[in-house]
Amino acid sequence: MRAAKHMTGNLFLVGPMGAGKTTVGRALARHLQKTFIDADQELERHTGVRIPVIFELEGEEGFRRREADLLRELVSRRDIVLATGGGAVLREENRAALAANGIVIYLKASVDDLWARTRHDRNRPLLQTADPRAKLAELLQQRDPLYREIADIVVTSGQQSVHQVVREIEQKLAALAAAPTAHANTHG
Repeated sequence: MRAAKHMTGNLFLVGPMGAGKTTVGRALARHLQKTFIDADQELERHTGVRIPVIFELEGEEGFRRREADLLRELVSRRDIVLATGGGAVLREENRAALAANGIVIYLKASVDDLWARTRHDRNRPLLQTADPRAKLAELLQQRDPLYREIADIVVTSGQQSVHQVVREIEQKLAALAAAPTAHANTHG
């Protein structure tokens, strides 16, 4: 199974908002000469409106439904690096689609790092609360087991540079490819 997943060439980045999925994904795709896709940007392009507007008009459930429909289409592409939305793992169908169609890389970060990266971003509907840092901690606690459940590789995207994170991912991908029958998870 691992060998088949490796042949598709798809790499899917999961993790909380602010973990660096888009930044790392763009650099990783450029480095590996793959096509980069940001699921949230693609959803905005498909709908013609920003994500906060979707949340406002359809609620989180409406947004998650649209996200699931889009993910089904995106994971069928080949040779891509896909940065998923932070909550994409909430639906079982999304986790199954990601796990079955590529190598899943969990970009892990501390609440402090996530807060430092997202605190001024008004384009994050779930953080528009009285205590956004506490909300980040709550979301991370809820979602971390789901990220780990489908992750083939876990990489911390804390204080290191994007180049260092890409290099670590590349090393773990090489180790995964060298031992396709070994246990899938390569945690770091």
